[in-house]
Amino acid sequence: MAEVTQYLFSHREIVETLIKKQDLHEGIWTISFQLGMGLTNVAPPIGGEPVPGVIVSVLGVGLQKVDKETPTTVDAAKVNPPKK
Repeated sequence: MAEVTQYLFSHREIVETLIKKQDLHEGIWTISFQLGMGLTNVAPPIGGEPVPGVIVSVLGVGLQKVDKETPTTVDAAKVNPPKK
């Protein structure tokens, strides 16, 4: 049997996990990303002179509270109800 070397998660699965990690019990939440951007000269893949390019880096992943449900949102009350 092959060794598993990678697991992939949907946006909703990540949001559910983060809601539980933060112990949130109410609100509609979606995933958010904090991005950084840098400019540099890059060589084209086919060759030739370097051209200006952009490097986008993911600085962080988080949760953002929103007003309405979408395919990538999760209701905290449904996935992490408060314990009685």
